[in-house]
Amino acid sequence: MSKHNSAETKERILEAAAHTLRTEGYAGTSARTIARAAGCNSALIFYHFGGVDPLLLAALDRSSQERMAAHREAVAGAKTLEELVEAATGIYRADLEGGHITLFSELVGASIARPELQKEIVARAEPWIEFVEQTLERVIGGSPLAKLMPPRDLAYAAITFYLGVNLFTHLDADRTRTESLFNLAARVAPRAKLLTMRLPRRKQKSAE
Repeated sequence: MSKHNSAETKERILEAAAHTLRTEGYAGTSARTIARAAGCNSALIFYHFGGVDPLLLAALDRSSQERMAAHREAVAGAKTLEELVEAATGIYRADLEGGHITLFSELVGASIARPELQKEIVARAEPWIEFVEQTLERVIGGSPLAKLMPPRDLAYAAITFYLGVNLFTHLDADRTRTESLFNLAARVAPRAKLLTMRLPRRKQKSAE
């Protein structure tokens, strides 16, 4: 197998793995179902990735890299809490439509029964927590709100909400309830403006 064909096959398998995990769930994802979707021999999954779980983690990594780049661009211009909520709403919708939330949620759920996955998932969640924390620090850092609700704590809450909303979406077919949460955040954000104003730094007393 040439390097070109090998790379092409790996790409096809990654695409098939992500698609199968999104549509069939972790329980319905196996080397056979992925190989069928990729149109290849299941032995190639083990040859290229070493197994189904490493393949699914690789598919998640690729999706995370793509989404992280898009998210950084989406929040780059947000300077207020209102603008950040607007950007977050767009991110949620894009991730839901693209299936990234489902990939992550399925593997989080699988890690409950497969402890060996837990360390891998935690490692992959940390960059997202740091991304949210850094974004919040940039927008509300130094404000009364940041003192009341530290960006690190808010980042953990955001990731938890991110996963919870995806799970609840399966019960909320028309998404009216989950959308209402973002609408609520959009209404509350302007009212929190005073809490997001940065406090002036105290001038140091000059030495007598």
